[in-house]
Amino acid sequence: MISYSASDGIATALLDREDKLNAMDRPFWAELEDCLAGATADPAVRVLIFRGAGRCFSVGGDIAGFGAVGGPKDRRAFIGEALKALRAVDDFPKPTIAAVHGHALGGGCELTMVCDIVVADETASFATPEASVGLVPGLGVARGLAQVNLHWMKYLVLTGERLDAEEARLAGLVNVVTPAGGHVEEAERLAAAIAAKAPLALEVGKALLNRSASETYAHAADAVPFLMGTEDSAAGIAAFKARRTPKFHGR
Repeated sequence: MISYSASDGIATALLDREDKLNAMDRPFWAELEDCLAGATADPAVRVLIFRGAGRCFSVGGDIAGFGAVGGPKDRRAFIGEALKALRAVDDFPKPTIAAVHGHALGGGCELTMVCDIVVADETASFATPEASVGLVPGLGVARGLAQVNLHWMKYLVLTGERLDAEEARLAGLVNVVTPAGGHVEEAERLAAAIAAKAPLALEVGKALLNRSASETYAHAADAVPFLMGTEDSAAGIAAFKARRTPKFHGR
């Protein structure tokens, strides 16, 4: 799902499942870790840009595939794989930039949360709609408060409402908003500026800034698998597949 390229110190990880709006299936998380490992090992790479192919950045997790996840042990393993990969973006020693257009929903929104800088064009929208299928955004609840304040995070988690690019900038999810289609050029401009800086200084600065952001990952690793086993989650996923409104009963 990831097309990787590198030139002049700047690597690009293109989310490349255009026909599914870059929905993240289970193998994606291992692929993401492999991509990060390759970029870490390459001394020529100074900055990594994430962007999406086609109409959007990513609509998030491939909900249609959630039904293939097995019992409690497999659910915990599945969520562990996703959180481990997203944490690897957080811990990646080099600066990262998310260049966002169109939807950045669920896991797509969470991927932007663990990037160091977020550039969005005016078509972008951000949301964590997991409650509509009986879940919570695991990385969002673990990491989101490092980016936005408590009221904004509650708004995102509890309502599932979408923020447009300017609202996301005001909330703290986005650094720069560009005209439609300008997100990649601006991300590359910033990447070139970063690539010219002292790499060890950037690595140390990023590590210091991130040092307290990872304390709640373990709580998310417990909460999401629990919710995946509830009747409400099963009802929400079934309703999503059938394109109808789910009915939840709190069990």
